[in-house]
Amino acid sequence: MDKALRARSAREVFDDHLRLAAEHRFAEDLARNVSPSCVVLERRGVFRGHAGVGELARLLEEELPGARYAYTNRLVEGRVAFLEWTAQVEGVRVRDGADSFLIEQGWIVAQTIHYTLERVGGGADRPAGP
Repeated sequence: MDKALRARSAREVFDDHLRLAAEHRFAEDLARNVSPSCVVLERRGVFRGHAGVGELARLLEEELPGARYAYTNRLVEGRVAFLEWTAQVEGVRVRDGADSFLIEQGWIVAQTIHYTLERVGGGADRPAGP
């Protein structure tokens, strides 16, 4: 792998990850920014490596197909980054998205993801899903 990529700061990796995600360039983001041994903790469990990150991306796309995401807060301190986000598609929204990242040697090596799906329209808002 390119030594320049591995020498990037946590902020550079984080910014690159968010840019590529916004451009829907998942494969490139995975190759450039996500460690092959990355561990992601999410409400459904623990997901490992590129296969686990891919599975989570697929699940998110099923829940929020074609959603527009808004990044409402971005923080980086040392090797830790934090992202707050919202998203909405017809009938479903997320108002409380929060991800944390551990970034080392130019890679995202660990991540946590939290969000609540809410149904919108047709009356009172209520959680989506099972």
